[in-house]
Amino acid sequence: MRDVVDLYWDPFDVDLDTDPYETWQRMRDEAPVYWNERHGFFALSRYEDVNAAHRDPKTFLSGRGTVLELMGHRLDHQAGMVIFMDPPQHETMRALVSRAFTPRRVAALEERIRNFCREHLDPQVGGQGFDYVQEFGAQLPSRVISSLLGVSEADRPRVLELIDTLFYIEPDVGMVNDVSIEAQLGLMSYIQEQLDERRKTPRDDLITGLVEAELAQDDGGTRRLTDEEAGGFANLLVSAGTETVARLLGWTAVVLAANPDQRAQLVADTTLIPRAVEELLRYEAPSPVQGRWTSRDVELHGEVIPHDSKVLLLTGSAGRDERVYSDPDRFDVHRRPDQHVSFGVGPHFCLGAALARLEGRIAIEETLARFPSWEVDHDRAVRLHTSTVRGYKNVPIVL
Repeated sequence: MRDVVDLYWDPFDVDLDTDPYETWQRMRDEAPVYWNERHGFFALSRYEDVNAAHRDPKTFLSGRGTVLELMGHRLDHQAGMVIFMDPPQHETMRALVSRAFTPRRVAALEERIRNFCREHLDPQVGGQGFDYVQEFGAQLPSRVISSLLGVSEADRPRVLELIDTLFYIEPDVGMVNDVSIEAQLGLMSYIQEQLDERRKTPRDDLITGLVEAELAQDDGGTRRLTDEEAGGFANLLVSAGTETVARLLGWTAVVLAANPDQRAQLVADTTLIPRAVEELLRYEAPSPVQGRWTSRDVELHGEVIPHDSKVLLLTGSAGRDERVYSDPDRFDVHRRPDQHVSFGVGPHFCLGAALARLEGRIAIEETLARFPSWEVDHDRAVRLHTSTVRGYKNVPIVL
């Protein structure tokens, strides 16, 4: 590996995570195949390389884990997690879970999402300010995905607390620690309770759908999902469906406050809001790092990534690559970043992308309709840091 003086990037380093963009630019320019000896991984930071790796699941495997702390370990406890699967199992399971996110089903959620927004935002009208994430941004996706799955309003606070704890980071240990594992087990236990209940009393919800789903077999027959598979699906939908949208909405509050001219344009012309959602995803990707495991030697930029290597794909860096985007560090709601990779691309493209876009659009519409301007109280804002998710846990805004 070529040595690059004073260049270091580490997904566990909180200081680097706070503002990684200068480091990522140096990686794109000086070390497009970056090697971190301390943690034993390679990193790809250019758009072209990240995009190509996402589209090559036979070379860049997901079945050995997509989170750095998990990579290389046995993932038996993650059964049903489609993000941790490789072909052909991935295609079979993805086809099943994709039924939850058909265009018709997602479009039918619009009024429900808008009502949720009203319930959380209307009480803030006339006030001095509120925590945009804790009192709205984290609540909205939790209510949406919980209603889809059939999680009751009474159980929702418990589920949200478990999800928040899943992403606990222990210093020098990472996400795989006793606190996060206990939360994982708690969430799985809750989901198992719900699966058992639906077998006795089916409802019109996705947990019932998982209980009743049948998978085609090579011999022409079918089988039901195991408890582990159904639980893994539900776990993924609850956690991923809540966490990434919450981070997107946190960035919305911060970025629009930092760019009041752009915010004013959205207030004046709401037809720009869908484009603003895409620009937010490019500009501050909620999940900027995805892990892969190489199935063969890969040669890139004169370097060889050996077979059985950990590789981190920096979608957050790809979104700022000046080789693809003009003036990439400028937030611009008129930009057309149609090709951003913040939802991934290829076979592992985010199943919930359409739902996340819908939630983002409606949340911004309803927010700006009530609060055309605000400031962020950065002294009280709290960042959330993991090796794969980046954003805010608390964003107090002043109206």
